[in-house]
Amino acid sequence: MSEYIPSPTDWVAKQVELYESSGGTEGLTLRDTGLPVIIVTNTGRKTGAIRKTPLMRVADGDNYVLVASKGGAPEHPFWYYNLKADPNVEIRDKTELYTMRVREVNDPAERQRLWAIAVEAFPPYQQYQNKTDRLIPVFVAEPVA
Repeated sequence: MSEYIPSPTDWVAKQVELYESSGGTEGLTLRDTGLPVIIVTNTGRKTGAIRKTPLMRVADGDNYVLVASKGGAPEHPFWYYNLKADPNVEIRDKTELYTMRVREVNDPAERQRLWAIAVEAFPPYQQYQNKTDRLIPVFVAEPVA
């Protein structure tokens, strides 16, 4: 079993700790927004360590939409590269835990549909896209049969 390395970003590490230590009953929203988050567990591409990231909860049926926005920063978040290297993830949604596989959405029509769902769930995504020159990557996480 790989070692878990908490995020170097203090509030992220604390939120993951609260979410998981409560069994998915606390720490369920992004800071002061009141909007729900999930915890995505993946493998670090350089360290091989377990990494956990709270992301906005964007559901599409049984799938989850993961948006690599990094607040509209000019570069992708670190977890983007981890998912590209190893698409196997675990998603905690409140008290439920799901084994899933992600894929980056490259088909323009599918991306547009999923982007609309993501922006509806978390409107700032559109502002983030407007302030960066990069096309913000979208992944879909699908249950592993």
